Order: sequence, then structure tokens, then C-alpha cells
Amino acid sequence: MVNSSAQKIVISGSGIWTPPEVITNEELVESYNAYAEKFNTEHAAQIAAGTVEEKYPSSVRFIEKASGIKARYVYTREGILDTGRMRPSFPERKEDELSYQAEIGISAAREAMNAAGRTAADIDAVIVAAAYTQRPYPAIAIEIQEALDIDGFAFDMLGACSAATFGLHRAYDALKSGSAKCVLAVNPELVTPQVNFCDRDSHFIFGDVATAIVMERLETCTASSCYEILSTKALTRFSSNIRCNFGHMIYAHDVEPFGWDKLFHQSGRKVFEEVSPVAARHIREHLGSLDLTPDDVRRFWLHQANLNMNNMVIKEVLGREAENGVAPTVLDRYGNAASAGSIIAFHLHNSDLEKGDIGMICSFGAGYSVGSLVLEKH
Repeated sequence: MVNSSAQKIVISGSGIWTPPEVITNEELVESYNAYAEKFNTEHAAQIAAGTVEEKYPSSVRFIEKASGIKARYVYTREGILDTGRMRPSFPERKEDELSYQAEIGISAAREAMNAAGRTAADIDAVIVAAAYTQRPYPAIAIEIQEALDIDGFAFDMLGACSAATFGLHRAYDALKSGSAKCVLAVNPELVTPQVNFCDRDSHFIFGDVATAIVMERLETCTASSCYEILSTKALTRFSSNIRCNFGHMIYAHDVEPFGWDKLFHQSGRKVFEEVSPVAARHIREHLGSLDLTPDDVRRFWLHQANLNMNNMVIKEVLGREAENGVAPTVLDRYGNAASAGSIIAFHLHNSDLEKGDIGMICSFGAGYSVGSLVLEKH
């Protein structure tokens, strides 16, 4: 791909907000098992009659074998481990107070702006891309824009676990078209309020985090190092195997607004079997479109949902087990951070690359969706 410097688009800075609190697998298992025992006792007659399903105990071994997750950061521990509550406690903020999502997004954004050497005056677009936004309007992106004193425009977009990469695609498109000169893309993944901590198969999956990236043209970049975006590619295929049904229509449905199907739920085995080959094929085809092979890639920053899935994807891509450091893992301590996972991996594991090295950010998950960016370090 041959471009003039004016046409080249780069990532000039990244940032992360990591919550101050951690919940380990041991703590989650102790809490869940106490809840399950209490539930089974209280519903013993219904369980015996076959009208209520028994809750089986969880274990640290089960969680780590199934996912590779050992701990997760959370905005607050309060309420999550309480067997009488089993969900986080977030006091509702007034309409004139900063929202929780804007708060964590701003922290990540400021770090990214500092890394890029950019001030609010340099940025003219803000994109918030996440699995969930805590309200439909006004947009969290506009709230962040206001708090950072940025002129221009801002908008929210949803895309489940590919929201961050799809958001970067939109930033790239805006810069290519000339509708923006410097874009701030933010991923405030406040996910724990949508976790069913009463479900053995999913109570351990998610954590909270926020990431941010500054994207601009190479000709305006003043950062000491940056990554040129060589290409973007996306793919979606409809599936209900990962689903959340919470939304404004619940008010008109006359159903339990916080029932199990209104929270995150998935058919894990089907997702594993169906998404992995799609993601691997997408990666190979994207690289092939640039006359690159998987062996040309120094670093794969993959979606951080499941260690077994990532190992399968990278093995299928490379045709062998990946060498140490080729596809770094952060989900062991961050858990599944929804769309921010691949951006966390990029943020924490890119400084050792040298000029000319090729890297790839790739997300895959609900939708189904796959999104990728091929990068070259400048």
C-alpha cells in the first residue's frame, strides 16, 4: 500500500483506566457457592418436583480451566460478594453529576491525550464505543466531550465485543474523509452491572475497565512513536448465541425487567466452536489482502475473552503454537473486559516493537462480529 504522508493515518497515543479494586476467583467461588447452597435449601421442594433447576457449585479450577481468568478489576466490590444481593452497588447520580461511564472514560482519555501530546484544542471528534452505555441519551461521548472542553462532534456506538475496533474503524474513516483531523476513541467498559452473578457459567467472566486511543494523520503527529494503520476490516454474521435483552422495550413487555435473559448470557460451547474459525479466517484474509503472512506479524493484540479460544485462533492462524509474546494475554488479571480487551493488550504490550514491525488488533465476539486493524510502527 503506497500513500503520501498526508493520507497516512496513525494511532498516536493510548490510555487506560484500571479500577482500584480486584475480585479473585477464590472470592467469587466462595460467594457463589454460599449463594447456591442457600438457593437450593430455599427451593428444595421445587427442585425435587423438577420445577426449579438446582444450582451446582463452582470452583477455582473450573473457572481457570474454562477461561484462563484468575481475577478481574471492578469499579466497586460492594454488593457483588453479598449473597443477599449478588450484584454491584452503584448509588444513582443526579443528572447534573458526571456519569460513571464518563468518569472512567475521561481518565483513560486524558492518558491517551498525554501520550499523543494532544490537548482538547487539537481534537475535533469523540467516539464512545462500548458493549453497553448506561443511558441512551444524551450520549456519553458528548458528556466526555463537554468535560474535556473539546469542540466538534461526538457520538456513542454499540458493537458488543467488537465495539472498540469498530469505533477505531469509524475514526479512521472520519480522518480519511476529512470530516475530522484528530479523533479520540474511548471504550468505557462498565460491564459488571450486566453480569448475572447468580449464574455458575458466567458469574466469573467480566471485569470493568476503560481504554482510549488518539488517532490522527501522520503529518500532524508529534508523538515520539506511533502506529500507521495500514488497513481495517470488519465482518458480521447474526447469532443469538451471545445475547443481552435489556432495553427500553421491557417497559412495554410486562415482564421481569431484570430476568436472567435481560442480563448477559451465552451458549459458550457453540460460541467457542463457531467464532474461532471465523476469526482465524478473517485474520488470514486481512493479512493476505496486504500481501502479508501471519509470520510477518510481530504482535497480535487479540480480544481477551477466553484463553482457550485465543490459543485456538492463533494456532490456526500460524499453523503452530505461538511463540512467547506474539499474542499477549491480559485476561488472567483483567477478566473479559468486553471490547476493551484488545486495546488493553495493545496499550500494555507495544512499546518493545521497533520501526517497521507489523502488529494486528483483532476483536471477535457477539453479533457475531470480527474487527481488525493492521498496524506498522513508525
